[in-house]
Amino acid sequence: MNADSVKQHYVTTEDGHKLILTNIETIPGKTIVEHFGLVSGSTIRAKHIGRDLMASLKNLVGGELKGYTQLLTESRKQASQRMVRQAVDLGANAVINIRFSTSSVAQGAAELYVYGTAVRLE
Repeated sequence: MNADSVKQHYVTTEDGHKLILTNIETIPGKTIVEHFGLVSGSTIRAKHIGRDLMASLKNLVGGELKGYTQLLTESRKQASQRMVRQAVDLGANAVINIRFSTSSVAQGAAELYVYGTAVRLE
């Protein structure tokens, strides 16, 4: 596979900045010309009583807990937006080696944390 055949995945911020986000350490066909260091974003979310009730019922019959799936999707998006904002503020045009982590911070509340390395590519 050559660099021309690699599809680039960009995210565009509300103010028009365009960044590449990836979980790999390099971008084929691109060179890292500046390294800005670690950037991160997080959000802490509490459970919702309505979602808990539906989850309890769903546990009886099995299946996807759609309320929690939606909650985690929203959390990943918000944490990622915060990481991207930090990268843009540093002057980066890409965040590489992105990772997600979750942890329990209190009963009924969890943190979703995303981090990566902000760089400028050419």
